[in-house]
Amino acid sequence: MNGLNETAVIWGAECRRTVRSARVVALLALYSMFSLLVLLVVGGITKALREQLDTQVAQAGADAAAATQVADQFRQGFLGFLLGGDQAMMEALAQVPLVVLVVFKVTLFFLPVYIAIMGFDQVSGEVGPRSIRYLTVRSRRSSLLLGKFLSQATVLLGLVLIIDLAIFIYAAFTTQDFTAGSFAINLLKFWLAAVVFSLAYLALTTFCSSLFRAPALSLIFNIFMLFGFWLVNLMGSFATEKSPMSYVRYLTPSHYANNLLHPRLAEFAVSGTAYAVFALLFLGGALFVLRARDL
Repeated sequence: MNGLNETAVIWGAECRRTVRSARVVALLALYSMFSLLVLLVVGGITKALREQLDTQVAQAGADAAAATQVADQFRQGFLGFLLGGDQAMMEALAQVPLVVLVVFKVTLFFLPVYIAIMGFDQVSGEVGPRSIRYLTVRSRRSSLLLGKFLSQATVLLGLVLIIDLAIFIYAAFTTQDFTAGSFAINLLKFWLAAVVFSLAYLALTTFCSSLFRAPALSLIFNIFMLFGFWLVNLMGSFATEKSPMSYVRYLTPSHYANNLLHPRLAEFAVSGTAYAVFALLFLGGALFVLRARDL
């Protein structure tokens, strides 16, 4: 078989094995529980703030129009905080409930760790017991690596779509002016942003999994890598403008997450290209390690 056929066969077999295992149920439950917790907390806070605003307006003797204006001002201020004051993004996401935006932002923070837990043994789980030998005599190492990566990506994107759909359904039931058209368009937009974001971190997990024979070491190293990226991005963000330290944040994947929801194609393309470059670098490193090591 050629490389594409080998990749397709491995991808299909790995997808079937993953879907049939109890692991995917546990991963969905873990993702759902965390997202539900964030959703309930954010929803409760939003409801409490809304009630507080209504009470203050009522005590001041203002009418309904004034209450709506105060709520809109609060929303605009909060959107500016979440989106860095980008007017184009604020206008494009004006119809999206705040609970969806907040949960999305929080999700992007913990999603890399979730991906690491999901795929830390995708390669090391085969290298450790040397069962990978039975695969490499029948297929190319590049096909094996890419097939495993694509199978993990397929399962991950399915799980993300399920959770995003649940969050949007919750928002639709709790927000009166969230129309069906806005629901469909923004669901696709948020899911696509999560796809672009997730694939780069999944490639990082593939790279970490290819470095060690013990899956536990792969997971630990992956977590350290994520913490290192987070720390570098934090230092670069707090550094003074145009100082050498401020530029190091461009070396971290999380720096490019802000524009994944941008309405202008140029801004989205920059972030999408950055994540594609990170994914290719990590996958290239994983392939180099897998080809060099004795299996």
